[in-house]
Amino acid sequence: MGFLLFILYVMLLVYFLFFSEAYGRVADAEREYRYNLVPFVEIRRFWKYREQLGLFALFTNIFGNVLGFIPYGFILPVIFYGLRNGFLITMSGFGLSLCIETIQLVTKVGCFDVDDLILNTLGAMLGYLAFAICNYLRRQYYGKKI
Repeated sequence: MGFLLFILYVMLLVYFLFFSEAYGRVADAEREYRYNLVPFVEIRRFWKYREQLGLFALFTNIFGNVLGFIPYGFILPVIFYGLRNGFLITMSGFGLSLCIETIQLVTKVGCFDVDDLILNTLGAMLGYLAFAICNYLRRQYYGKKI
């Protein structure tokens, strides 16, 4: 069941990051290389201009990047026992995010943004933290380690 949830999660992630026009995708004629390599520039910009940009833009850019990777950090250690390590989940979340951002840059779909790397990695960390807490509580309740 966990593996199927992970496959569904990856499919939704690919859709929203590469195909959904509602999340910043542009027409072929408007595509160009866009990138931000300075940490926290976009986060500050979205927060500073939140009233002009609207709550939807603020939520999808800042919170969406974090929330989008929480399932990654939670489900992966459930289905792969060897990945029950916070450092491995964090680094693999960063690696996946780096791959996604690089594909967005090369294909000119979206923008390569270092802030997205930071927020996605934070999401993977928070997902693993939620897993670790749930796993601890489960072990306490059942009195065994699975």
